[in-house]
Amino acid sequence: MKKILLIAAGLGIIACTTRKKTDTMQQPQEWKHTTNLYEVNVRQYTQEGNFNAFSKELPRLKKMGVKTLWFMPITPIAQMNKKGSMGSPYAAYDYTAINPEFGTLDDFKKLVNEAHRQGFKVIIDWVANHTGWDHVWTQTHPEYYLHDADGSFHKASGMDDIIELDYSKPEMRQAMIDAMKFWVHETDIDGFRCDLASWVEVDFWQQARPAVETLKPLFWLGEFDELENPDYGKVFDASYSWKWMHKSEEYYKKNLPLQELRDLLISYSNIGDQSMRAWFTANHDENSWNGTEYEKYGVITKPMAVFSATWNGVPLLYSGQELPNTKRLEFFEKDPIRWTGFNQNEEFYRILLDLKSASPALRGGDPAVTTYFIHTTAQDKILAYLRKNGDNEVLVLLNMSKEPVEFDIEDSNVSGNFRDVFTKEKKDVSVQRHFSFKVSDYAVLVK
Repeated sequence: MKKILLIAAGLGIIACTTRKKTDTMQQPQEWKHTTNLYEVNVRQYTQEGNFNAFSKELPRLKKMGVKTLWFMPITPIAQMNKKGSMGSPYAAYDYTAINPEFGTLDDFKKLVNEAHRQGFKVIIDWVANHTGWDHVWTQTHPEYYLHDADGSFHKASGMDDIIELDYSKPEMRQAMIDAMKFWVHETDIDGFRCDLASWVEVDFWQQARPAVETLKPLFWLGEFDELENPDYGKVFDASYSWKWMHKSEEYYKKNLPLQELRDLLISYSNIGDQSMRAWFTANHDENSWNGTEYEKYGVITKPMAVFSATWNGVPLLYSGQELPNTKRLEFFEKDPIRWTGFNQNEEFYRILLDLKSASPALRGGDPAVTTYFIHTTAQDKILAYLRKNGDNEVLVLLNMSKEPVEFDIEDSNVSGNFRDVFTKEKKDVSVQRHFSFKVSDYAVLVK
């Protein structure tokens, strides 16, 4: 029997129900509960834009607390109907080859080996829904694709540079699984981030995961929101929190009530711990097409980042957030991150990522951890919650408003001595229940 934790908004109360766990396919390894994800845009990460140049960044990222590296697609880019001068890495030419822009297969193997030696896990982007127009399969197996009435390849909705595969074809499915196995067997990667996972029939993922995992247990991150696609959550270890990202942006830009965010978090929590959500303020799509985290969240950017690292799930960072990167990166052209030699947010993220990895109270997808919303005298401005696992507790206070806030904690769930992981200040919240926050302030207190 498995506990599902239902969080009551603003009341600091958790009601427990039970559900029998019937899905035996998904058995996360221990490291998945304490990891974080760092998305690597190889093209834009360095001036050279290749694996060897990125490899030099590994010691810095390890020191920052990064645990799992997610590489955007590493396969060659199709040239027919490509966008811009360099094309999209999400329009593949060959599923079992390396984009020469980044180096060679041996270069990638060396990068994965070095990452493993330094303690990282490595996952790669997998684009199963579609390929580019001149993918090798268009010549060798055109029957693998969907076709329009006139016999032409079916273009993906709204995207001129890609065509969709036909998942009614068992032979195509097996070829896709074999291609995924290639990367596990040849390079010893630790998992996949599956692009547009919900655009592919769920029964393919149900077929693919156990087949690929005959080689080794893997971590599977799916680009879908489990509130909209619950069946996919039975296959993947973690999914996107798209609704949260969109609702939190609306909250900031349209001055929505803070309670709407709490209500949405309750919906996510009601899913349970069989799978996790990935929480983020930026990724490659958002940065390039919808704006940087600063464009979306303004003065609550830092509080939102603290949330992503401390709520139940797995935090996800994008290349350059530690700088911080405040520009939209070109998607189809070379547009390197403008590293300055000083990453002003690196220590901020190190503290959060180290705490996430070390604290039993911040384990993601673990039913032993309970999460309580904490009531304050500023419910319309302060998002407060306590995460607890046995004697381990982490109290998080976030100023989600656009103004300074004076507030008190009014909740019996919070008591005892805590230490702020950022300021190192100690506080007995049993008696010191008053807080004074400036704009953009946050506090992460460990008992």
